[in-house]
Amino acid sequence: MQEPIRELECPPRDRLEPFATTAADCRLLAIAIEQSPVATAITDAEGRFEFVNRRFIEVTGYRRDELLGQTPSLIKSGHTPLAVYQSLWRTLEAGEVWCGELLNRKKSGELYWEAEIITPVRDEASGAVRYVVVKEDITQRKRHESELRLLATAFETGQATLITDAEMRIERVNAAFTAITGYRAEEVIGETPRLFKSGRHDDAFYAALWEALLSTGHWQGEIWNRNKAGEVYPLWQSITAVRDDHGEIRNFVAVFHNISERKRMERELARQATRDHLTGALNRRGFDDALEAALAEARCLGRPLSLLIFDIDHFKAVNDCHGHDRGDAILQALAHRVQAALRSSDLLARWGGEEFTLLLPGTDASGARAIAERLRQMVASARFAGLGVTISLGGSGYRRGDSGGELLQRADAALYRAKGLGRNRVVMDGQGE
Repeated sequence: MQEPIRELECPPRDRLEPFATTAADCRLLAIAIEQSPVATAITDAEGRFEFVNRRFIEVTGYRRDELLGQTPSLIKSGHTPLAVYQSLWRTLEAGEVWCGELLNRKKSGELYWEAEIITPVRDEASGAVRYVVVKEDITQRKRHESELRLLATAFETGQATLITDAEMRIERVNAAFTAITGYRAEEVIGETPRLFKSGRHDDAFYAALWEALLSTGHWQGEIWNRNKAGEVYPLWQSITAVRDDHGEIRNFVAVFHNISERKRMERELARQATRDHLTGALNRRGFDDALEAALAEARCLGRPLSLLIFDIDHFKAVNDCHGHDRGDAILQALAHRVQAALRSSDLLARWGGEEFTLLLPGTDASGARAIAERLRQMVASARFAGLGVTISLGGSGYRRGDSGGELLQRADAALYRAKGLGRNRVVMDGQGE
C-alpha cells in the first residue's frame, strides 16, 4: 500500500517567497518533493530523519516509519572510511554544502553507492539547524566505472591489442602491441593493418579471413606479419567484429601474440622426431618422408634420383673387441665425416645399427657410383675413434614407376652382393663390382 505523504511544516511566508506564498503553494511544494525522482530527506540538527520522500524509501528499502526518527547510521555499510564522515561533518559545521559519494547498505543487506549533497539550513528565528539531503543511487555507474577500469587494465597488461574503426583505420593500440611490432601508437593510428603485411599470404588467405569475420563476427588463426624493423614473424591472432545496436559494424578488435618461440620449438621437436639421437643423421621415419618427397619430384619433373645403402664391414667384431661405447663413437665419427663430404641436397640417414642410407636427388646411377666410390676411399683412408674401418656400398637409380620400397630393395640387394664379393667395395644395381 502506498504510504501517505507526510506534510512539511510550512515556514513563515517571508521565507517561502518566491517559491510558495500560500498553504496551497506549500502543499504543492511538498507533493513535488515527495514525487521527485531524486531521493530527498530532511534531518534535524542531530541528523535524525524528519522527512523522507518516496524515492528515498525505494532506494533504501526501509518503510517511512522505520526511517523517521533514525539517523543515517541505519543505512551505513561500515565500508566507508571514517575520514570521509569526519570531512563531511567539518564541512557542515562550517555552514557549507558537502558533496561526496558513500557506500551504504539497504534494508536487504545489499550494498549500494550513492552520490550525496547535504545542505545545512538555519532557521533565523529559532537558530535551529536542519539538513537537507539529496542523493542519487550511482551503483550502476560505479559498477560501469569499475568494469571500464578493469578493461583498461586488461587492455594495457594483456596480449597485444589493436582496435580499428569499421574502415579498418587503427584507433588504438596498447603497450604490448608496441613491444611486439616495434611501432609506437602515434606511428600507426590512422593507418590500416596493411602496414604489417609480410607478403607471405596470398589473396585467397585474406578472402577466407574476411569471409569468416563478416559471416560469423570472428576469425582466429596463424598469420605472418612484418614488424617495424622489417622482420617477418608468426602470430596467433584473434579478430572480432563489434556491432552497434542496429547490427552495423563499428569496430574490429584484434588480439594477438608472437608465436616465434613456439614455432621454433615445434621445428626442434619435429627435427628430434626425425633425427637419430646418436649420429644426428635422419632416422628411418625422417628418411621415409624424404624418400617419398624425392620420388614425387622425380616423377613430376623427370629428374634422376639415386639411393645408396652402406654399412661398416665386420662391425660386430669391432663391438665385441672394443665395446659398444667405442662402436658408438665410430658411428658418430663416420656419420659426421660422410655428412661433411655430401652436397647440400644429399640426405644421410641411419637405417639401423651400423647401416646407413644416402638419398641423392638429381643424381643418376653413374653419378651415384662415383659418389659411393669417393666415400668408400675416404672411409678406408681415415681412422674413426682411433680405429680403421671400411664400408661396403650398394646403390640403385630410380626407374619410372618405382616405389620407395622397390628402390630400397634393389639398393639393398646390391649391398648384399658387395659384401659377397669381399666387402670394402661398391656395387650398383644391374652392374658388377
